[in-house]
Amino acid sequence: MTTEITKTNPEGESSIYQSTQSFEFAQRQAKSLCESNLVPTGYQGQKGLSNCLVALEMSKRMNLSPLTVMQNLNVIHGKPSWSSQFITSNILGCGRFKNFDYVVTGKDNTLSVQCQAIRLEDKKLVKGTAVTMKMAQQEGWSRKNSKYQSMPEIMLKARAATFFGRQYIPDLLLGVQTSEEVVDIQPIDVTTGNVEIVVDQQEKTDDFGF
Repeated sequence: MTTEITKTNPEGESSIYQSTQSFEFAQRQAKSLCESNLVPTGYQGQKGLSNCLVALEMSKRMNLSPLTVMQNLNVIHGKPSWSSQFITSNILGCGRFKNFDYVVTGKDNTLSVQCQAIRLEDKKLVKGTAVTMKMAQQEGWSRKNSKYQSMPEIMLKARAATFFGRQYIPDLLLGVQTSEEVVDIQPIDVTTGNVEIVVDQQEKTDDFGF
């Protein structure tokens, strides 16, 4: 998994709507992006032009490459959501922590995962909320997603990273939920970069693409 996040904001502006000139420039950028078949399908073609502008705005606000945003942003039920891999990449690439790690204890129904790291600002060991299989069962995550049965440690690690990110780098996430959080609320499928709403009462996927 890539842990480096490409930073880009050559004009030094925080929004594509900051001036007429920046918005016109963003429109030209969006046009070039939507004409590429290398961007996710939800951003391709004339229908994806407006989505490209949204991605450009978010990339400006976060000082990230537009492609990084496009590849990690899911749109579920009309709401943007980050992949859990993106949350982890932000934790590892933000430069605020060292020795980030997952503490795994127990097994089967007692399995627990908690993220921890040394915060560079004050050299303090900080820990995220522990995520357990008991929690997954009580919250209904395991009923909605069979991957909690087939690969529980991976699923709990994704949740633990999300909780850590929410606690310690909320400013980098812009308040956007993760795909898992949205899926647990809405009975719909997730496809990375797909802006079409797909309603499915039978199956729900996560941002691992399963």
